Amino acid sequence: MTFPYRSMFLYSLVSALGLISTMPQPQSANAAPSCSTPALSRIQRHQVSGGETLEGIAQGYKLMPATIIGMNPFIKNGTVRVGTELQIPPFNGIVVEVPPTQTWRQVATKYKIRPDTLFEINGCQQNPRVVFVPVVPGVTGSSNRIIAASPAQTAPSATIAGYPLSSETTVALAYGWQINPITKEVFFHSGVDLVAPVGTPVEAIAPGIVVFAKDQNSYGKLVIINHLGGYQSRYAQLETINVTLGQNVKTGDLLGTVGATGQPTSREPHLHFEMRSNGSLGWEAKNPKEYFTK
Repeated sequence: MTFPYRSMFLYSLVSALGLISTMPQPQSANAAPSCSTPALSRIQRHQVSGGETLEGIAQGYKLMPATIIGMNPFIKNGTVRVGTELQIPPFNGIVVEVPPTQTWRQVATKYKIRPDTLFEINGCQQNPRVVFVPVVPGVTGSSNRIIAASPAQTAPSATIAGYPLSSETTVALAYGWQINPITKEVFFHSGVDLVAPVGTPVEAIAPGIVVFAKDQNSYGKLVIINHLGGYQSRYAQLETINVTLGQNVKTGDLLGTVGATGQPTSREPHLHFEMRSNGSLGWEAKNPKEYFTK
């Protein structure tokens, strides 16, 4: 169900007395650093002042007018009335109710959105009944996603390559949709598990700055490095961490050692490694193998 069909019902869900004030916190006990506050909990209110237009308001929030109309279906003929309170989402998109017979994964497939992206922008909730989908109906674009990004959130403009261990190893669990070998549940694996003995040195894949270096739930001991060009590498489930927040590192610098902290998804000792790129929806997971040089 989307705004074009039952718009007033969904509008009531995100009204001042509804969803904005009652959105639950993320339901995942293993929320990752990329799982921020759900998009629907970040909706702002804007009271229309004299002289304002729909186009001007949309431009001020870096949104398309169609997004504001979808969130506020009482708008007629593209005209906003002075004193009216508008609901402004954090980026372009629509609110979708997940039908009782479907899952949010099926909603992602319908709108051609990567399931892990939809999962993360909705706060990593396991079974949300209402989600924010970053598409604008009737507007074409890459995967039908039209997102106005700030300069700091532009897509990667450069490519990095390297390897997080001193020598190439086998992959215990690949990137993408997998069956958890421990729980037997289907899940999206946002990185690769590289088989290595506990205590194996873990190296920086490329130069960058350490933006995270401590325990993080299922990631265990985690190091995150931001690189030039809008890239980020993550080294998880470490036994030890040998860098500090804000430290500049070079390719091959020691970051820590392979461990088994957090909640590993592979039974063999391994390094959980991720590559992400900074897009309009945040740090989106990429297939690490595309960045490996070994």
